[in-house]
Amino acid sequence: MLYYITGGERSGKSNYAQNLALKLSGSPVYLATSRIWDDNHQERIDRHIADRDKRWTSIEEEKELSKVISKNSVVVIDCVTLWLTNFFVDTKNDVASSLKLAKIEFDKLLELEATIIIISNEIGMGVHATTEIGRKFTELQGWMNQHIAKHSDKAILMVSGIPVTIK
Repeated sequence: MLYYITGGERSGKSNYAQNLALKLSGSPVYLATSRIWDDNHQERIDRHIADRDKRWTSIEEEKELSKVISKNSVVVIDCVTLWLTNFFVDTKNDVASSLKLAKIEFDKLLELEATIIIISNEIGMGVHATTEIGRKFTELQGWMNQHIAKHSDKAILMVSGIPVTIK
């Protein structure tokens, strides 16, 4: 089962996803995709880990998500935006290569016998990016979001903390 949770920044995506995971399992997994860019970022990650109780197992994986997901587990993947950033940086901002690599890895998730709750951002709904790199990344994010939503069993758009079922 694949749940896709999307929305803007601070829309309630992570809270909704974590509550859903706890309804589905007494021992869910939180799979963080972020690279640690600096000390401030590490502090933010540490705060997020501390916010989850002992029922959670935390795993960090920058790109190869399918390799760390166990059979029959319930996994929250947080988040697509940071995951795509890793591909985008590693390909020197090549949208086509990043999208190809991300789709290959995402499609491996579809083969797993696990319940996956994947969180993403709708960055294209906000202010238009002022830089070429920002516009390229917005395109990458939009195309990957479409791919994930197409393959999801259920899709939720979070708006001001309210879940709106879109699929």
